[in-house]
Amino acid sequence: MSEKKEKTSFAFKMIAENPIFGLYLGICSTLAVSTSLNNAIGMGVAVLVVLVMSNIIISAIRNIVPDEIHIPVYIVIIATLVTIVEQLLHAYTPELYSALGAFIDLIVVNCIILGRAEAFAGHNKVGASALDGLNMGLAYIFGLVLMAFIRQLLGTGAIELLNPFTNATLFSVQIIPVGYEISLFTTQTGAFLTFAVLAACTAVYKNKQAKKTAVKGGK
Repeated sequence: MSEKKEKTSFAFKMIAENPIFGLYLGICSTLAVSTSLNNAIGMGVAVLVVLVMSNIIISAIRNIVPDEIHIPVYIVIIATLVTIVEQLLHAYTPELYSALGAFIDLIVVNCIILGRAEAFAGHNKVGASALDGLNMGLAYIFGLVLMAFIRQLLGTGAIELLNPFTNATLFSVQIIPVGYEISLFTTQTGAFLTFAVLAACTAVYKNKQAKKTAVKGGK
């Protein structure tokens, strides 16, 4: 029973508490980089690393940082981590670095990272903060990859994934015949449409879960 409850809780976090479709955070970068699975995975992993590491560091120093300057301190920590990640991407995955462009730098002001630092890491122990960052980072990757999968499939008719280190094709499958793809989904209009549908589905799911909880509470 406990194992089932754990799985349900994780699924709920992935969907209902998804930072993109449930909390509406990090939408700008999501709309911009979700044109392909490679971009989505690259950005998702970068955010995950920064999110976990910033949560750990901020939690570790939470008792020695004065309340008056804690926001600037958080931003400096996040900016330093983003710079390190950016340099690593530039050195080892230049193609991915070029594809993500300025959106790597914008991780610094990603509301997900600063929001978790302020709401959770600044008030909880290191272990719990690291887990919170991991859960939120995985939820972000899930949402970003889902959007990229839909847009790439409908926009190009194919699902393709490249090796970020060598840029060699790992796999490429043409699912929709050439000529029947919907190129609209490779544009920002397609990004907004995809986001709107997924956000609406998330809202429906959250409402159903809320009704089930209310019924159980009434019993």
